[in-house]
Amino acid sequence: MNAQEKDILLAILQKPFINQRLLAETSGHSLGIVNRSIKNLMKEGYLEDDIKITAKAQQELALNAPKNAVILAAGYGIYSGAGDVQKPKAFLEFNGEPFIERIIKCLHEVGVKEIYIVVGFMKEHFEYLIDTYNVELIINKHYAEKNNLHSLKLAAEHLSNTYIVPCDVWCDRNPFRRNELYSWYMVSELMVRESNVRINRKSELALVPENSNGNRMIGIAYLTAETASLVRSRIAEMCTNSRYDSSFWEEALYEKDKMIIQARMMPSKDIIEVNTYKQFQELDEGPEQLKQKAILTAAEALDVKIDHITHVEMLKTGMTNKSFMFQCAGEKYVIRIPGEGTSHLINRREEAAVYSAIAGKGLCEDPVYINPDNGYKIARFINGARCCDPLIDSDLKLCMRKLKAFHNMKLKVNHEFNIFEKIQYYEDLWQGKPSVYRDYLQTKENVFSLRQFIEENVTEKVLTHIDAVPDNFIFTENKNGDLSLQLTDWEYAGMQDPHVDIAMFCIYALYNKQQADHLIDIYFEGNCPINIHTKIYCYMAACGLLWSNWCEYKRNLGVEFGEYSLRQYRYAKDFYKFAMAEREEQNEL
Repeated sequence: MNAQEKDILLAILQKPFINQRLLAETSGHSLGIVNRSIKNLMKEGYLEDDIKITAKAQQELALNAPKNAVILAAGYGIYSGAGDVQKPKAFLEFNGEPFIERIIKCLHEVGVKEIYIVVGFMKEHFEYLIDTYNVELIINKHYAEKNNLHSLKLAAEHLSNTYIVPCDVWCDRNPFRRNELYSWYMVSELMVRESNVRINRKSELALVPENSNGNRMIGIAYLTAETASLVRSRIAEMCTNSRYDSSFWEEALYEKDKMIIQARMMPSKDIIEVNTYKQFQELDEGPEQLKQKAILTAAEALDVKIDHITHVEMLKTGMTNKSFMFQCAGEKYVIRIPGEGTSHLINRREEAAVYSAIAGKGLCEDPVYINPDNGYKIARFINGARCCDPLIDSDLKLCMRKLKAFHNMKLKVNHEFNIFEKIQYYEDLWQGKPSVYRDYLQTKENVFSLRQFIEENVTEKVLTHIDAVPDNFIFTENKNGDLSLQLTDWEYAGMQDPHVDIAMFCIYALYNKQQADHLIDIYFEGNCPINIHTKIYCYMAACGLLWSNWCEYKRNLGVEFGEYSLRQYRYAKDFYKFAMAEREEQNEL
Protein backbone atom coordinates (compact mmCIF):
# COMPACT_ATOMS: atom_id res chain seq x y z
CA MET A 1 0.00 0.00 0.00
CA ASN A 2 1.17 3.51 -0.72
CA ALA A 3 0.32 6.43 1.57
CA GLN A 4 -2.74 7.45 -0.44
CA GLU A 5 -4.16 3.94 -0.31
CA LYS A 6 -3.56 3.83 3.43
CA ASP A 7 -5.47 7.12 3.79
CA ILE A 8 -8.38 5.64 1.83
CA LEU A 9 -8.36 2.50 4.00
CA LEU A 10 -8.38 4.58 7.18
CA ALA A 11 -11.22 6.72 5.84
CA ILE A 12 -13.29 3.61 5.08
CA LEU A 13 -12.61 2.35 8.58
CA GLN A 14 -13.61 5.72 10.05
CA LYS A 15 -16.88 6.01 8.16
CA PRO A 16 -18.81 3.18 6.45
CA PHE A 17 -18.47 3.37 2.67
CA ILE A 18 -21.37 5.05 0.82
CA ASN A 19 -19.86 6.28 -2.44
CA GLN A 20 -16.54 7.42 -3.86
CA ARG A 21 -17.43 11.10 -3.72
CA LEU A 22 -18.08 11.06 0.03
CA LEU A 23 -14.93 9.00 0.52
CA ALA A 24 -12.96 11.65 -1.38
CA GLU A 25 -14.29 14.34 0.97
CA THR A 26 -13.44 12.27 4.05
CA SER A 27 -9.95 11.28 2.92
CA GLY A 28 -8.99 14.62 1.36
CA HIS A 29 -7.94 12.94 -1.90
CA SER A 30 -9.34 13.46 -5.39
CA LEU A 31 -12.07 11.25 -6.83
CA GLY A 32 -9.57 9.79 -9.29
CA ILE A 33 -7.16 8.78 -6.51
CA VAL A 34 -10.04 7.27 -4.52
CA ASN A 35 -11.21 5.12 -7.46
CA ARG A 36 -7.68 3.98 -8.28
CA SER A 37 -6.88 3.24 -4.62
CA ILE A 38 -10.04 1.16 -4.10
CA LYS A 39 -9.15 -0.99 -7.11
CA ASN A 40 -5.59 -1.53 -5.85
CA LEU A 41 -6.76 -2.27 -2.30
CA MET A 42 -9.14 -4.91 -3.64
CA LYS A 43 -6.42 -6.34 -5.86
CA GLU A 44 -3.98 -6.57 -2.92
CA GLY A 45 -6.58 -8.18 -0.65
CA TYR A 46 -7.25 -5.33 1.77
CA LEU A 47 -10.86 -4.73 0.68
CA GLU A 48 -13.72 -7.04 -0.17
CA ASP A 49 -15.80 -6.48 -3.28
CA ASP A 50 -18.40 -4.68 -1.15
CA ILE A 51 -15.70 -2.24 0.12
CA LYS A 52 -15.36 -3.90 3.55
CA ILE A 53 -12.08 -4.34 5.44
CA THR A 54 -10.51 -7.80 5.09
CA ALA A 55 -8.67 -9.85 7.70
CA LYS A 56 -5.42 -8.93 5.97
CA ALA A 57 -6.20 -5.24 6.45
CA GLN A 58 -7.14 -5.84 10.09
CA GLN A 59 -3.77 -7.49 10.62
CA GLU A 60 -2.00 -4.45 9.12
CA LEU A 61 -4.05 -2.12 11.32
CA ALA A 62 -3.19 -4.11 14.45
CA LEU A 63 0.50 -4.04 13.56
CA ASN A 64 0.55 -0.23 13.32
CA ALA A 65 -2.04 0.67 15.99
CA PRO A 66 -1.12 3.52 18.39
CA LYS A 67 0.42 2.17 21.56
CA ASN A 68 1.57 5.17 23.58
CA ALA A 69 2.44 8.88 23.52
CA VAL A 70 5.33 11.09 24.55
CA ILE A 71 4.52 14.71 25.47
CA LEU A 72 7.49 17.09 25.39
CA ALA A 73 7.08 19.60 28.22
CA ALA A 74 10.58 20.20 29.64
CA GLY A 75 11.31 23.64 28.15
CA TYR A 76 11.07 27.03 29.74
CA GLY A 77 7.65 28.49 30.39
CA ILE A 78 5.87 31.61 29.30
CA TYR A 79 5.55 35.02 30.95
CA SER A 80 2.03 35.97 31.88
CA GLY A 81 0.13 39.02 33.04
CA ALA A 82 2.47 41.91 33.72
CA GLY A 83 5.38 39.85 32.48
CA ASP A 84 6.86 39.01 35.88
CA VAL A 85 5.22 35.61 36.47
CA GLN A 86 6.31 32.60 34.53
CA LYS A 87 4.46 29.31 34.23
CA PRO A 88 4.91 26.17 32.11
CA LYS A 89 3.26 26.60 28.71
CA ALA A 90 1.53 23.26 29.28
CA PHE A 91 -0.63 24.91 31.97
CA LEU A 92 -1.99 27.81 30.00
CA GLU A 93 -5.74 27.42 30.03
CA PHE A 94 -8.36 27.82 27.35
CA ASN A 95 -12.06 27.46 28.18
CA GLY A 96 -10.97 26.61 31.72
CA GLU A 97 -8.88 23.61 30.61
CA PRO A 98 -5.06 23.40 30.75
CA PHE A 99 -3.42 22.66 27.42
CA ILE A 100 -1.77 19.48 28.67
CA GLU A 101 -5.00 18.09 30.10
CA ARG A 102 -6.70 18.72 26.76
CA ILE A 103 -3.91 16.76 25.03
CA ILE A 104 -4.18 13.88 27.49
CA LYS A 105 -7.97 13.72 27.15
CA CYS A 106 -7.67 13.65 23.34
CA LEU A 107 -5.26 10.72 23.63
CA HIS A 108 -7.59 8.90 26.02
CA GLU A 109 -10.49 9.37 23.58
CA VAL A 110 -8.68 7.20 21.02
CA GLY A 111 -7.60 4.59 23.56
CA VAL A 112 -4.03 5.76 24.19
CA LYS A 113 -3.57 5.52 27.96
CA GLU A 114 0.20 4.87 28.15
CA ILE A 115 1.50 8.45 28.27
CA TYR A 116 5.00 9.69 29.12
CA ILE A 117 5.60 13.38 29.83
CA VAL A 118 9.17 14.71 29.68
CA VAL A 119 9.39 17.56 32.19
CA GLY A 120 12.11 19.92 33.41
CA PHE A 121 11.22 23.56 34.09
CA MET A 122 8.88 23.81 37.13
CA LYS A 123 8.49 20.03 37.02
CA GLU A 124 6.54 20.02 40.30
CA HIS A 125 3.51 21.47 38.48
CA PHE A 126 3.10 18.19 36.60
CA GLU A 127 3.07 15.86 39.63
CA TYR A 128 -0.73 15.76 40.04
CA LEU A 129 -1.08 14.31 36.53
CA ILE A 130 0.38 11.03 37.81
CA ASP A 131 -2.65 10.44 40.04
CA THR A 132 -5.27 12.11 37.85
CA TYR A 133 -4.35 10.53 34.51
CA ASN A 134 -1.90 7.74 35.44
CA VAL A 135 0.89 9.27 33.34
CA GLU A 136 4.60 8.71 33.90
CA LEU A 137 6.95 11.69 34.28
CA ILE A 138 10.46 11.61 32.82
CA ILE A 139 12.79 14.24 34.28
CA ASN A 140 15.10 16.18 31.97
CA LYS A 141 17.78 17.70 34.21
CA HIS A 142 19.40 19.53 31.30
CA TYR A 143 16.36 21.37 29.93
CA ALA A 144 18.11 24.74 30.39
CA GLU A 145 21.10 23.85 28.21
CA LYS A 146 19.67 21.48 25.63
CA ASN A 147 16.67 21.44 23.30
CA ASN A 148 13.93 18.82 22.94
CA LEU A 149 16.05 16.40 20.88
CA HIS A 150 17.55 15.47 24.25
CA SER A 151 14.12 15.30 25.88
CA LEU A 152 13.02 12.71 23.34
CA LYS A 153 16.23 10.73 23.88
CA LEU A 154 15.17 10.25 27.51
CA ALA A 155 11.94 8.64 26.28
CA ALA A 156 13.54 6.78 23.37
CA GLU A 157 12.98 3.31 24.83
CA HIS A 158 9.22 3.91 24.66
CA LEU A 159 9.16 4.90 20.98
CA SER A 160 7.14 2.29 19.10
CA ASN A 161 3.79 3.12 17.49
CA THR A 162 4.03 6.40 19.36
CA TYR A 163 2.49 9.85 19.16
CA ILE A 164 5.01 12.64 19.85
CA VAL A 165 3.30 15.83 21.01
CA PRO A 166 4.57 19.29 22.05
CA CYS A 167 2.87 20.70 25.14
CA ASP A 168 2.12 24.14 23.66
CA VAL A 169 -0.60 23.24 21.15
CA TRP A 170 -4.33 23.66 21.65
CA CYS A 171 -6.32 21.01 19.80
CA ASP A 172 -9.83 22.18 18.98
CA ARG A 173 -10.43 18.93 17.06
CA ASN A 174 -8.82 15.70 18.23
CA PRO A 175 -5.70 15.17 16.06
CA PHE A 176 -5.23 11.57 17.22
CA ARG A 177 -6.87 8.43 15.80
CA ARG A 178 -7.59 4.89 16.97
CA ASN A 179 -5.97 3.55 13.84
CA GLU A 180 -2.76 4.51 12.05
CA LEU A 181 -1.03 2.83 9.14
CA TYR A 182 2.13 4.85 8.59
CA SER A 183 4.44 7.39 10.19
CA TRP A 184 3.61 11.08 9.66
CA TYR A 185 4.49 14.60 10.73
CA MET A 186 1.70 17.15 11.06
CA VAL A 187 1.70 20.49 9.24
CA SER A 188 -1.03 23.00 8.39
CA GLU A 189 -1.94 24.52 5.04
CA LEU A 190 -0.63 27.92 6.18
CA MET A 191 2.57 28.97 4.41
CA VAL A 192 5.08 30.72 6.68
CA ARG A 193 8.67 31.89 6.46
CA GLU A 194 9.65 30.10 9.70
CA SER A 195 9.06 26.58 8.34
CA ASN A 196 11.77 24.36 6.85
CA VAL A 197 9.49 22.05 4.85
CA ARG A 198 6.76 22.10 2.25
CA ILE A 199 4.40 19.33 1.14
CA ASN A 200 5.27 18.12 -2.35
CA ARG A 201 3.07 16.26 -4.83
CA LYS A 202 3.93 12.92 -3.24
CA SER A 203 2.75 14.13 0.21
CA GLU A 204 6.39 14.18 1.31
CA LEU A 205 7.84 16.96 3.43
CA ALA A 206 10.65 18.36 1.32
CA LEU A 207 13.09 21.00 2.49
CA VAL A 208 12.26 24.44 1.09
CA PRO A 209 14.87 26.60 -0.63
CA GLU A 210 16.41 29.41 1.40
CA ASN A 211 14.15 32.46 1.75
CA SER A 212 11.04 30.47 0.78
CA ASN A 213 7.80 29.80 2.63
CA GLY A 214 6.92 26.36 3.96
CA ASN A 215 3.93 24.67 5.58
CA ARG A 216 3.58 25.65 9.23
CA MET A 217 5.01 22.82 11.34
CA ILE A 218 2.59 21.77 14.11
CA GLY A 219 5.04 19.50 15.94
CA ILE A 220 2.72 16.50 16.41
CA ALA A 221 3.97 13.27 14.83
CA TYR A 222 3.27 9.55 14.74
CA LEU A 223 6.05 6.95 14.50
CA THR A 224 5.36 3.32 13.66
CA ALA A 225 7.61 0.74 15.28
CA GLU A 226 9.77 0.48 12.15
CA THR A 227 10.32 4.24 11.87
CA ALA A 228 10.77 4.59 15.64
CA SER A 229 13.67 2.14 15.56
CA LEU A 230 15.47 4.30 12.99
CA VAL A 231 14.70 7.55 14.85
CA ARG A 232 15.97 6.08 18.13
CA SER A 233 19.35 5.25 16.63
CA ARG A 234 19.61 8.66 14.96
CA ILE A 235 18.78 10.51 18.19
CA ALA A 236 21.29 8.44 20.15
CA GLU A 237 24.03 9.30 17.67
CA MET A 238 23.13 13.00 17.46
CA CYS A 239 23.08 13.42 21.24
CA THR A 240 26.73 12.40 21.44
CA ASN A 241 27.64 15.54 19.49
CA SER A 242 27.43 18.91 21.28
CA ARG A 243 26.55 20.67 18.02
CA TYR A 244 23.05 19.20 18.43
CA ASP A 245 22.53 20.59 21.95
CA SER A 246 20.16 23.25 20.64
CA SER A 247 18.45 21.02 18.09
CA PHE A 248 14.77 20.16 17.86
CA TRP A 249 13.96 16.46 17.66
CA GLU A 250 12.65 16.90 14.12
CA GLU A 251 16.25 17.06 12.90
CA ALA A 252 16.35 13.29 13.37
CA LEU A 253 13.69 13.00 10.65
CA TYR A 254 15.67 14.61 7.84
CA GLU A 255 17.49 12.64 5.18
CA LYS A 256 19.07 14.71 2.42
CA ASP A 257 16.38 17.07 1.16
CA LYS A 258 13.24 15.70 2.85
CA MET A 259 11.78 14.01 5.92
CA ILE A 260 11.77 10.24 6.13
CA ILE A 261 8.06 10.24 7.04
CA GLN A 262 4.94 11.43 5.22
CA ALA A 263 3.09 14.70 5.73
CA ARG A 264 -0.28 14.85 7.42
CA MET A 265 -2.26 18.02 6.79
CA MET A 266 -4.37 19.50 9.59
CA PRO A 267 -6.50 22.63 9.04
CA SER A 268 -4.88 25.58 10.81
CA LYS A 269 -8.17 26.46 12.50
CA ASP A 270 -8.18 23.11 14.36
CA ILE A 271 -4.77 23.38 16.06
CA ILE A 272 -3.07 26.46 17.44
CA GLU A 273 0.50 26.63 18.72
CA VAL A 274 1.26 29.12 21.49
CA ASN A 275 4.81 30.40 22.00
CA THR A 276 4.14 33.76 23.69
CA TYR A 277 1.66 35.06 26.21
CA LYS A 278 0.40 37.51 23.62
CA GLN A 279 -0.54 34.63 21.33
CA PHE A 280 -2.32 33.01 24.25
CA GLN A 281 -4.26 36.22 24.95
CA GLU A 282 -5.36 36.30 21.32
CA LEU A 283 -6.45 32.66 21.55
CA ASP A 284 -8.28 33.29 24.83
CA GLU A 285 -9.92 36.39 23.42
CA GLY A 286 -12.72 34.09 22.42
CA PRO A 287 -13.13 32.89 18.84
CA GLU A 288 -16.87 32.55 19.39
CA GLN A 289 -17.14 36.18 20.52
CA LEU A 290 -15.16 37.30 17.48
CA LYS A 291 -17.30 35.10 15.27
CA GLN A 292 -20.42 36.78 16.62
CA LYS A 293 -18.88 40.19 15.87
CA ALA A 294 -18.15 39.03 12.34
CA ILE A 295 -21.68 37.70 11.84
CA LEU A 296 -23.36 40.85 13.16
CA THR A 297 -21.12 43.15 11.11
CA ALA A 298 -21.58 41.08 7.95
CA ALA A 299 -25.37 41.00 8.31
CA GLU A 300 -25.53 44.74 8.83
CA ALA A 301 -23.10 45.54 6.00
CA LEU A 302 -24.86 43.26 3.49
CA ASP A 303 -28.31 44.26 4.76
CA VAL A 304 -29.48 40.71 5.42
CA LYS A 305 -30.79 38.79 8.40
CA ILE A 306 -28.24 37.18 10.72
CA ASP A 307 -29.29 33.66 9.76
CA HIS A 308 -28.33 34.43 6.14
CA ILE A 309 -24.67 34.54 7.24
CA THR A 310 -23.53 30.90 7.20
CA HIS A 311 -20.40 28.69 7.18
CA VAL A 312 -18.42 31.13 9.33
CA GLU A 313 -14.85 30.01 10.05
CA MET A 314 -11.70 31.73 11.21
CA LEU A 315 -9.01 32.01 8.53
CA LYS A 316 -6.20 33.58 10.52
CA THR A 317 -5.51 35.34 13.77
CA GLY A 318 -2.65 37.65 14.59
CA MET A 319 -1.55 40.94 16.01
CA THR A 320 -2.68 43.02 13.06
CA ASN A 321 -5.92 41.42 11.91
CA LYS A 322 -8.25 38.51 12.46
CA SER A 323 -10.12 37.23 9.43
CA PHE A 324 -13.23 35.10 9.01
CA MET A 325 -14.66 33.52 5.89
CA PHE A 326 -18.44 33.27 5.56
CA GLN A 327 -21.13 32.65 2.97
CA CYS A 328 -24.16 34.72 2.09
CA ALA A 329 -26.60 34.08 -0.76
CA GLY A 330 -24.29 31.50 -2.28
CA GLU A 331 -21.20 33.76 -2.33
CA LYS A 332 -18.11 33.53 -0.17
CA TYR A 333 -16.72 36.58 1.64
CA VAL A 334 -13.87 37.42 4.00
CA ILE A 335 -14.31 39.86 6.86
CA ARG A 336 -11.31 41.48 8.52
CA ILE A 337 -11.45 42.46 12.19
CA PRO A 338 -8.47 44.60 13.30
CA GLY A 339 -6.53 43.16 16.21
CA GLU A 340 -5.31 44.77 19.39
CA GLY A 341 -2.58 47.36 18.83
CA THR A 342 -3.59 48.05 15.24
CA SER A 343 -4.71 51.58 16.05
CA HIS A 344 -1.07 52.46 16.82
CA LEU A 345 0.06 51.22 13.41
CA ILE A 346 -2.65 51.98 10.87
CA ASN A 347 -4.91 54.97 10.26
CA ARG A 348 -8.13 53.37 9.07
CA ARG A 349 -9.55 56.61 7.65
CA GLU A 350 -6.46 56.98 5.50
CA GLU A 351 -6.86 53.35 4.40
CA ALA A 352 -10.48 54.03 3.40
CA ALA A 353 -9.30 57.06 1.41
CA VAL A 354 -6.84 54.84 -0.47
CA TYR A 355 -9.55 52.34 -1.40
CA SER A 356 -11.63 55.26 -2.67
CA ALA A 357 -8.69 56.46 -4.81
CA ILE A 358 -8.08 53.03 -6.39
CA ALA A 359 -11.76 52.11 -6.86
CA GLY A 360 -12.51 50.90 -10.36
CA LYS A 361 -8.86 51.04 -11.47
CA GLY A 362 -8.49 47.28 -11.90
CA LEU A 363 -5.83 47.00 -9.19
CA CYS A 364 -7.93 44.79 -6.94
CA GLU A 365 -11.55 44.01 -6.26
CA ASP A 366 -13.24 46.88 -4.45
CA PRO A 367 -14.20 46.06 -0.85
CA VAL A 368 -17.84 45.20 -0.37
CA TYR A 369 -17.71 47.15 2.88
CA ILE A 370 -15.12 49.16 4.78
CA ASN A 371 -15.62 51.05 8.03
CA PRO A 372 -13.18 53.99 8.39
CA ASP A 373 -13.86 54.21 12.13
CA ASN A 374 -13.04 50.69 13.30
CA GLY A 375 -11.29 49.16 10.26
CA TYR A 376 -13.77 46.35 9.64
CA LYS A 377 -13.61 45.33 5.98
CA ILE A 378 -15.52 42.80 3.88
CA ALA A 379 -14.27 41.54 0.52
CA ARG A 380 -15.31 38.74 -1.81
CA PHE A 381 -13.35 35.54 -1.33
CA ILE A 382 -11.02 34.76 -4.24
CA ASN A 383 -11.22 31.09 -5.21
CA GLY A 384 -8.09 29.30 -6.41
CA ALA A 385 -5.80 32.20 -5.55
CA ARG A 386 -2.05 32.00 -5.02
CA CYS A 387 0.63 34.49 -4.05
CA CYS A 388 3.61 35.55 -6.11
CA ASP A 389 6.60 33.24 -5.82
CA PRO A 390 9.60 35.61 -5.50
CA LEU A 391 11.91 32.94 -6.92
CA ILE A 392 10.04 32.52 -10.22
CA ASP A 393 10.95 35.00 -12.97
CA SER A 394 7.62 34.77 -14.78
CA ASP A 395 5.82 35.79 -11.58
CA LEU A 396 8.23 38.66 -11.00
CA LYS A 397 7.77 40.06 -14.49
CA LEU A 398 3.99 40.07 -14.18
CA CYS A 399 4.13 41.60 -10.70
CA MET A 400 6.54 44.37 -11.68
CA ARG A 401 4.46 45.14 -14.76
CA LYS A 402 1.38 45.47 -12.52
CA LEU A 403 3.27 47.59 -10.01
CA LYS A 404 4.67 49.90 -12.68
CA ALA A 405 1.22 50.33 -14.24
CA PHE A 406 -0.13 51.33 -10.82
CA HIS A 407 2.69 53.83 -10.32
CA ASN A 408 2.07 55.33 -13.77
CA MET A 409 -1.54 56.08 -12.79
CA LYS A 410 -0.06 58.77 -10.49
CA LEU A 411 -2.97 58.61 -8.07
CA LYS A 412 -3.19 61.09 -5.21
CA VAL A 413 -4.37 61.01 -1.59
CA ASN A 414 -4.05 63.56 1.19
CA HIS A 415 -1.64 61.66 3.43
CA GLU A 416 2.00 60.60 3.12
CA PHE A 417 3.90 57.58 4.39
CA ASN A 418 7.10 59.22 5.62
CA ILE A 419 9.68 56.50 6.16
CA PHE A 420 12.00 58.41 8.47
CA GLU A 421 9.17 59.73 10.60
CA LYS A 422 7.78 56.18 10.86
CA ILE A 423 11.18 54.84 11.94
CA GLN A 424 11.15 57.28 14.83
CA TYR A 425 7.47 56.64 15.54
CA TYR A 426 7.95 52.88 15.90
CA GLU A 427 10.94 53.54 18.14
CA ASP A 428 8.78 55.82 20.31
CA LEU A 429 6.31 52.94 20.71
CA TRP A 430 9.02 51.08 22.63
CA GLN A 431 8.21 53.47 25.50
CA GLY A 432 11.81 54.13 26.45
CA LYS A 433 13.07 50.55 26.20
CA PRO A 434 16.46 50.32 24.48
CA SER A 435 16.86 48.39 21.24
CA VAL A 436 17.90 44.76 21.52
CA TYR A 437 20.68 45.56 19.02
CA ARG A 438 23.83 46.92 20.69
CA ASP A 439 24.83 49.05 17.71
CA TYR A 440 21.32 50.38 17.03
CA LEU A 441 22.17 54.05 17.56
CA GLN A 442 25.06 53.89 15.07
CA THR A 443 22.93 51.99 12.58
CA LYS A 444 20.15 54.56 12.91
CA GLU A 445 22.62 57.41 12.41
CA ASN A 446 23.98 55.75 9.27
CA VAL A 447 20.52 55.19 7.81
CA PHE A 448 19.41 58.76 8.53
CA SER A 449 22.53 60.05 6.79
CA LEU A 450 21.05 58.66 3.55
CA ARG A 451 18.03 60.93 3.80
CA GLN A 452 19.50 63.88 1.92
CA PHE A 453 20.62 61.73 -1.04
CA ILE A 454 17.16 60.14 -1.21
CA GLU A 455 15.36 63.49 -1.21
CA GLU A 456 17.67 64.87 -3.90
CA ASN A 457 16.76 61.97 -6.19
CA VAL A 458 12.98 61.86 -5.73
CA THR A 459 11.35 63.00 -8.97
CA GLU A 460 7.69 62.75 -7.96
CA LYS A 461 5.58 61.38 -5.12
CA VAL A 462 2.42 59.47 -6.01
CA LEU A 463 0.17 56.98 -4.24
CA THR A 464 2.52 54.14 -3.32
CA HIS A 465 1.49 50.77 -1.94
CA ILE A 466 4.31 50.61 0.69
CA ASP A 467 3.48 46.94 1.42
CA ALA A 468 3.95 45.70 -2.16
CA VAL A 469 5.44 42.39 -1.04
CA PRO A 470 5.17 38.97 -2.75
CA ASP A 471 2.31 37.83 -0.50
CA ASN A 472 0.15 40.76 -1.61
CA PHE A 473 0.34 39.98 -5.33
CA ILE A 474 -2.54 37.54 -5.86
CA PHE A 475 -2.80 35.37 -8.97
CA THR A 476 -6.02 33.71 -10.12
CA GLU A 477 -6.70 31.57 -13.16
CA ASN A 478 -9.99 31.39 -15.09
CA LYS A 479 -11.46 28.33 -16.84
CA ASN A 480 -9.49 29.14 -19.99
CA GLY A 481 -6.21 29.13 -18.09
CA ASP A 482 -5.77 32.91 -18.31
CA LEU A 483 -4.02 34.53 -15.36
CA SER A 484 -5.24 37.66 -13.63
CA LEU A 485 -3.31 39.57 -11.00
CA GLN A 486 -4.43 41.73 -8.08
CA LEU A 487 -2.45 43.85 -5.65
CA THR A 488 -4.14 43.57 -2.28
CA ASP A 489 -3.76 44.80 1.34
CA TRP A 490 -3.49 48.61 1.10
CA GLU A 491 -3.30 49.35 4.84
CA TYR A 492 0.01 51.25 4.74
CA ALA A 493 -0.45 52.97 1.36
CA GLY A 494 0.18 56.70 1.04
CA MET A 495 2.00 59.34 -0.97
CA GLN A 496 5.65 58.43 -1.46
CA ASP A 497 8.36 57.86 -4.06
CA PRO A 498 7.05 54.81 -6.01
CA HIS A 499 10.53 53.25 -6.00
CA VAL A 500 9.96 52.49 -2.31
CA ASP A 501 7.70 49.64 -3.44
CA ILE A 502 10.62 47.94 -5.20
CA ALA A 503 12.72 48.10 -2.04
CA MET A 504 9.85 46.79 0.08
CA PHE A 505 9.37 43.80 -2.23
CA CYS A 506 13.08 42.96 -1.98
CA ILE A 507 13.40 43.07 1.79
CA TYR A 508 10.20 41.13 2.46
CA ALA A 509 11.30 38.46 -0.03
CA LEU A 510 14.61 38.39 1.89
CA TYR A 511 16.54 38.99 -1.32
CA ASN A 512 20.31 39.23 -1.38
CA LYS A 513 22.11 41.94 -3.37
CA GLN A 514 22.11 39.98 -6.63
CA GLN A 515 18.42 39.15 -6.38
CA ALA A 516 17.59 42.78 -5.62
CA ASP A 517 19.58 43.90 -8.67
CA HIS A 518 17.66 41.39 -10.79
CA LEU A 519 14.29 42.73 -9.60
CA ILE A 520 15.37 46.31 -10.29
CA ASP A 521 16.36 45.25 -13.81
CA ILE A 522 12.94 43.69 -14.34
CA TYR A 523 11.07 46.80 -13.18
CA PHE A 524 13.21 49.18 -15.26
CA GLU A 525 13.57 46.73 -18.17
CA GLY A 526 17.36 46.86 -17.83
CA ASN A 527 17.56 50.69 -17.96
CA CYS A 528 17.72 51.83 -14.34
CA PRO A 529 19.76 55.05 -13.94
CA ILE A 530 22.64 54.58 -11.50
CA ASN A 531 21.40 57.28 -9.09
CA ILE A 532 17.97 55.59 -8.92
CA HIS A 533 19.66 52.21 -8.40
CA THR A 534 21.59 53.67 -5.47
CA LYS A 535 18.45 55.34 -4.13
CA ILE A 536 16.66 51.96 -4.05
CA TYR A 537 19.58 50.57 -2.03
CA CYS A 538 19.07 53.52 0.34
CA TYR A 539 15.39 52.67 0.60
CA MET A 540 16.23 49.05 1.38
CA ALA A 541 18.43 50.22 4.25
CA ALA A 542 15.82 52.69 5.55
CA CYS A 543 12.90 50.27 5.17
CA GLY A 544 14.93 47.51 6.80
CA LEU A 545 15.35 49.71 9.87
CA LEU A 546 11.68 50.70 9.68
CA TRP A 547 10.43 47.11 9.85
CA SER A 548 13.12 46.16 12.34
CA ASN A 549 11.73 48.84 14.66
CA TRP A 550 8.23 47.58 13.91
CA CYS A 551 9.34 44.07 14.89
CA GLU A 552 10.84 45.39 18.12
CA TYR A 553 7.50 47.01 18.98
CA LYS A 554 5.75 43.69 18.32
CA ARG A 555 8.40 41.83 20.34
CA ASN A 556 7.63 44.02 23.33
CA LEU A 557 4.02 42.86 22.98
CA GLY A 558 5.08 39.21 22.91
CA VAL A 559 5.04 38.60 19.15
CA GLU A 560 8.21 37.15 17.65
CA PHE A 561 9.18 37.15 13.95
CA GLY A 562 12.22 34.90 13.99
CA GLU A 563 14.59 35.28 11.06
CA TYR A 564 12.51 38.06 9.46
CA SER A 565 13.27 40.62 12.19
CA LEU A 566 17.00 39.84 12.21
CA ARG A 567 17.21 40.04 8.43
CA GLN A 568 15.47 43.43 8.39
CA TYR A 569 18.10 44.84 10.72
CA ARG A 570 20.80 43.37 8.49
CA TYR A 571 19.27 45.21 5.51
CA ALA A 572 19.68 48.47 7.42
CA LYS A 573 23.38 47.77 7.87
CA ASP A 574 24.33 45.92 4.69
CA PHE A 575 22.49 48.09 2.18
CA TYR A 576 23.76 51.25 3.85
CA LYS A 577 27.22 49.95 2.95
CA PHE A 578 26.17 48.99 -0.58
CA ALA A 579 24.59 52.42 -1.11
CA MET A 580 27.67 54.23 0.17
CA ALA A 581 29.92 52.11 -2.05
CA GLU A 582 27.87 53.00 -5.15
CA ARG A 583 27.91 56.69 -4.22
CA GLU A 584 31.69 56.60 -3.90
CA GLU A 585 31.97 54.95 -7.31
CA GLN A 586 29.78 57.65 -8.83
CA ASN A 587 31.87 60.41 -7.23
CA GLU A 588 35.04 58.91 -8.67
CA LEU A 589 33.67 58.96 -12.22
